Amino acid sequence: MTRDDWSSVKQRLLKTVGQNNFTTWIDPLVLGPAENGITTIHVPTTFFGNYVSQNFADLILHEMKGFDASVQRLSFQVAEKTKPVTRQTDAIKPARPAAPKAANASSMYTAPLEKRFSFDTFVVGKPNELAHAAARRVAEGGPVTFNPLFLYGGVGLGKTHLMHAIAQELQIRKPELNVLYLSAEQFMYRFVQALRDRKMMDFKEIFRTVDVLMVDDVQFIAGKDSTQEEFFHTFNALVDQNKQIIISADRAPQDIKDLEDRVKSRLQCGLVVDLHPTDYELRLGILQTKVDVHRASYPELEMDDGILEFLAHRISTNVRVLEGALTRLFAFASLVGRRIDMDLTQDCLADVLRASERKITVEEIQRKVSDHYNIRLSDMIGPKRLRSFARPRQVAMYLSKHMTSRSLPEIGRRFGGRDHTTVMHGVKRIEELKVSDGQIAEDLELLRRMLES
Repeated sequence: MTRDDWSSVKQRLLKTVGQNNFTTWIDPLVLGPAENGITTIHVPTTFFGNYVSQNFADLILHEMKGFDASVQRLSFQVAEKTKPVTRQTDAIKPARPAAPKAANASSMYTAPLEKRFSFDTFVVGKPNELAHAAARRVAEGGPVTFNPLFLYGGVGLGKTHLMHAIAQELQIRKPELNVLYLSAEQFMYRFVQALRDRKMMDFKEIFRTVDVLMVDDVQFIAGKDSTQEEFFHTFNALVDQNKQIIISADRAPQDIKDLEDRVKSRLQCGLVVDLHPTDYELRLGILQTKVDVHRASYPELEMDDGILEFLAHRISTNVRVLEGALTRLFAFASLVGRRIDMDLTQDCLADVLRASERKITVEEIQRKVSDHYNIRLSDMIGPKRLRSFARPRQVAMYLSKHMTSRSLPEIGRRFGGRDHTTVMHGVKRIEELKVSDGQIAEDLELLRRMLES
């Protein structure tokens, strides 16, 4: 079997076993030599080989035969020591390894960690400094006053990066600890698999005997009653043993729809930390860190001043998009043999820059402001002059002037047909309060971040 055939086999397996199983169990497999109809497949560890042999050998053999009929049996061997970890396996009856101990089984359940997602590569700024400090404290492995640690925020703000960093730091500082990291989707998959195979006692033993449980994207279990039930009992069992739990989600516990109230309550009993949308300074810091990495790969490339500042201003919604844009820019400049100037940047990233030009509307500002101040939209744009309505109305007018291209008369029309002089007065009043009233300044900054995110 050729390397190209093996790549094709892997692609077919991806479609069959799903992304999570593929990433964990199939992608690390390396094709070895073949002799007398027996094809060797190299695996990272003995335990890994045993698991793959038991759970995926039939499927792998079937797909390989589709490309090379001479493949009759598989032999899984540890790559470094080339020591067989199973009996030679045919398509009818793969070798069944002995049941693993709980500690080994939990390592089997742990999702792969990205080495690049470390604390050293995490750029800290005002929007994420509290989350970073809390993650650092937990990663020290000592006693903490908050359990669980709940990290939440939008896509590309660094939740998963911090989760991977915590897990890797704990492995270094406290190698004796049994750390289990996985996504909520993987938790549900393992739970369903245990139900199907009637191995719930094994499942409970694995998840309730860990020292640190880390679950990413917990919003995934919302609406899945049986999984929530098991997660709730697992949570309680670990907290009762003073074991550390670290959770991430795309929103705060109370905002996760279809999540049971008792689960929400449990998730809120520790430290809940919001990773705010990035500000300009943080985005620039991230770019400056990443550009040093790229320059090591492309030492011949030169970059004009102002390029990083331009990207930090224009791409504000997602750090992953920002980093991807920089990667593409360096690769493109290297391929065409040009320095990175503004013309090349705009040509290379035209689609990214176009997609990042999100137009903020007056109506969107009105909705955000009314939600923030907990008033009805109709009251904010209506005729009532009560201060509880007038101040939010002025805030919305101020943001509409500074964040949209609408003229003052157009803004006035959208605020119940008010005259443009009323808008001018409202904007001026907020500009004065922004200097003297710290709460107004904080509200404006928070609303601006929400609207730009």
